[in-house]
Amino acid sequence: NRLGILIVRHLKRLERVILGYLEVCDGPEEEARLGILETLQCTIEHAWPRMPCRLPVLLKALLKMIWDVHTDQGPTPELVKAALLQGATECLILLDRCSEGQVKVLLEGVYSSCEENRVRECIRRVQENT
Repeated sequence: NRLGILIVRHLKRLERVILGYLEVCDGPEEEARLGILETLQCTIEHAWPRMPCRLPVLLKALLKMIWDVHTDQGPTPELVKAALLQGATECLILLDRCSEGQVKVLLEGVYSSCEENRVRECIRRVQENT
C-alpha cells in the first residue's frame, strides 16, 4: 500500500514471488496463500495499468490454484478453502476490470467445459461482475 503506483518498479520480481506462493499449499491454515492473494489484490489495484500484459500468467496461476483448492483432499478446513476461492475470485474480478473485460472472454471456454460446481461458481461470479 505504501508504495502505491511505485510498485511497478518491482513488478517482475513480485510476480515471481506471487506465482511461487500460489503454487504451493502451506498447510491446513493456508496463511501464506491467503496473504499472497491479498498482496496480489493490492498490487492489481495500484499497478492496474501494467496488469493487462501480465494477464496470461496470472490468470493461469489463479485458475490452477482454484482447481488445486477444489481438489485438495488434505486437512484444510472448508472455511479456509472458501476464503482461498473468494480471494482468487476477487483477484480475477480486479484483473477483468483492468483488462477491460478480457478475463470474462477468456473464461467463457473454461466455464462451458468445466463440470465442477465449485470452480464454475468462481468463474460465474467473475462473469457476472460488472
